[in-house]
Amino acid sequence: MEDAKFNPYLAVFFGVIAVSFSSLFVKLSQADAFVIAFYRLFLTFLILLPFAWREKTQELRRIPLRDLFLGVLSGLFLATHFITWFISLRYTSVASSVVLVTTQPIWVVIGSFLLFKEKIGTKAMIGGAIALLGSILIGAADFHFGGRALEGDILALVGAVAISGYLIIGRRLRTRLSLSVYTFLAYGSASLALAGVVVLAGKSFYPYPPREWLLFFSLAVVCTIFGHTVFNWVLKYVQASVVAIGVLGEPVGAIVWASVFLAEHPSPRQIVAASIIIIGLYIFIKFSRTEKIKNADIQ
Repeated sequence: MEDAKFNPYLAVFFGVIAVSFSSLFVKLSQADAFVIAFYRLFLTFLILLPFAWREKTQELRRIPLRDLFLGVLSGLFLATHFITWFISLRYTSVASSVVLVTTQPIWVVIGSFLLFKEKIGTKAMIGGAIALLGSILIGAADFHFGGRALEGDILALVGAVAISGYLIIGRRLRTRLSLSVYTFLAYGSASLALAGVVVLAGKSFYPYPPREWLLFFSLAVVCTIFGHTVFNWVLKYVQASVVAIGVLGEPVGAIVWASVFLAEHPSPRQIVAASIIIIGLYIFIKFSRTEKIKNADIQ
């Protein structure tokens, strides 16, 4: 997969479909948010460990200290994202939480420009702005100001900033590290951090009924391996902002699954907003592939 035989933009679309199941699985689970986040990353780490260990042992031994530090920091950002977002889903609606957490393109574009001088073409940026507008419109009526709902909205926003840091670092490291080694560092450090949080919070790692284990594995395989890991592969070939804006399609999928499985049916306004997102993403993908994007050397 490292030789880019697959279209990176098609891969982003595939990954968005996979991660759009996240909010559904979290809502269905009765486990504590910290435990859900831990098992999502830890099970993913265990599943992918043989690939890194068998194929990339030499690369793991030669990693510069700077890249090792960045890989661990990336994992800590990922752990923070999952903790804050999963808790937010307990306090606010799926629409509000997903919309706020998908404001990440704003932070990614700003961070990528400040750190790496990466820019997006004007027409592509307009498409991204249209998609972001649609994302905001989806959950606009569901925002609540006060009580636990406000806490949930704030936590979702923190989750957006955290995942932005994860994507920005991933973009830098994936130019130098293989996919299996990068995910080994990121998912491994995130798992350790989340294990510590579970212990400090006094939560239990077990026992859980089979239904919960099925949800844990679903989050690991569907949402992380086929979602986040696909995004990590794509980061070698496109800017972090491309992945971040592509993920704006997640609220569309999340609302569909919430309607089918949770009876949280979208309003006509949300359906229109979802259409706006799709139009914006089409414009963004079309012009991000054709416009000349000026990038600074990120080596």
